[in-house]
Order: sequence, then C-alpha cells, then structure tokens
Amino acid sequence: MYNSYNPYPYSYRDNRNMYYRSGSRHNIYKPYPYPYYPTPPMRDSYPLLRDYGPEPFVIDIEKAAKQNNTFRTALWTGNYLQLTLMSINVGEDIGLEIHPNLDQFIRIEEGQGLVLMGKERNRFDFRRNVYDGYVIIIPAGTWHNIINTGNKPLKLYSIYAPPQHPHGTVHRTKEEAEADERNYGY
Repeated sequence: MYNSYNPYPYSYRDNRNMYYRSGSRHNIYKPYPYPYYPTPPMRDSYPLLRDYGPEPFVIDIEKAAKQNNTFRTALWTGNYLQLTLMSINVGEDIGLEIHPNLDQFIRIEEGQGLVLMGKERNRFDFRRNVYDGYVIIIPAGTWHNIINTGNKPLKLYSIYAPPQHPHGTVHRTKEEAEADERNYGY
C-alpha cells in the first residue's frame, strides 16, 4: 500500500502507513528506513578538508563548515573564485580588513556574531547581528570585521571573487593568518 502523503518512511514513528499498527501480530506493512536504496546512502562521511581547486568539486558545505576547526582553510581555489572555511573562537574576530579589488560572500553556518562595515577604517556605518543561516555581502573597497559574540566557535564559509589567498592556504590560528598577511601581503 502506497502512502501518498509521505512515500519515504524514513522515521518509524512519524511515517507509518495506515495499515501498520503498533503491537499488532499481523502487520500488513512494516516500514523500512531506506526503501529505494540497496544500501543506505553514505551521509556521515566527510572529505578531507584541503584545497580541491581548480578541479570540479561538490560538497555538503554546511557539514564541511561545521567540521572545520582551523581559523582559515582554503577549500577550493580557481582562477576567478575561492571558497574558504573559517572557525572564529569565542570573543575573537576575523580582524579588520579591506579588499580593494574583490567582492566577498560570507555565510554563517553555526554560532552568532556582529558584522561591522564602513567606507572608512574607523567609521562603521553598518552594524548587524548575524546568526546561523545569515549571509553577508561585502563590496570591494569596504572595511569590515566580524566578531564572535556567542558562546561557541563561529563557523562560516567565505567566497572571494577573485581569490584572496594562495592555493592550499591553511591557517590554524588567527596569529598564523596575521603573520602570513604581514609576510606575503595578501
């Protein structure tokens, strides 16, 4: 019997067919969690967090961002775009910065923070609280900072167009990132 309301009986409790009765000895229908797969799909396997660019690439970005424990890891670097993962510790920030020649997209996957933006280094006309699921767009030439105001690490991913960091960049801490920035000037 086909349950037209929910054809995928994933949860035993919530998606029972109308002929299934708990405790009955003569069940006509017994739910099975993966009805159309010969083996359950692999949903909990995570790839190694490293730079996969510029080859074609697909990933569950939410899981990858939550898995990341480094300050910054370049996940994909191409000729015109770069995807990085970041984990900002409690009370820390990404650091005040400006990108004169690139736009930036940031999405918060876990935690909460405060976004500051402005055209001048010490004048932030734009302030917003951000949480899981929020997106931040930073136009080229805008001073910006994101401060973790929560009680757990702020997990996010960032897209730069064009790329901002060298292929394969991994900064385990903010201090490491600042040292690279001083040494290499990116």
